[in-house]
Amino acid sequence: MSFDFTSRGLMDIRHLRFQRVWLCIGILLLLLVLVGSVIPIPAPVRSIMLHDKVAHTLAYAGLMGWFAQIFRHDLTRLILVVGLVMMGVGIEFLQGMTGSRQFDVLDMVANTSGVVLAWGLAYTWVGNTLVWVEGVFCRTILRA
Repeated sequence: MSFDFTSRGLMDIRHLRFQRVWLCIGILLLLLVLVGSVIPIPAPVRSIMLHDKVAHTLAYAGLMGWFAQIFRHDLTRLILVVGLVMMGVGIEFLQGMTGSRQFDVLDMVANTSGVVLAWGLAYTWVGNTLVWVEGVFCRTILRA
């Protein structure tokens, strides 16, 4: 556990080589989830969405998993958990205010489950996937 609670310590991402790339991809993923959550779903897509809760869980697990690999400080990860759970709850309330989407408590549960699942996985070998990708990329692509 890291005890550096300065802003430098909380936001330290020096373990990654392509910091800006990973952050930009993360922001794009976040925007994709935000936009995808509020736009109307076309009828053909709605009719084949059998596993809506699985999609919610995977989307929020993906977001948390991505950012937990970038930000390794425990307090920063806890802030990410709270922020993503609040985002999921807030989006559900926004959906309830639109005519094209509906409020669903089970969606909030699925979102939260995904965040918590990825939070736990971040402390396993899965939490080093981006570091591994960078290593493979640098050994194979950049060396060629």
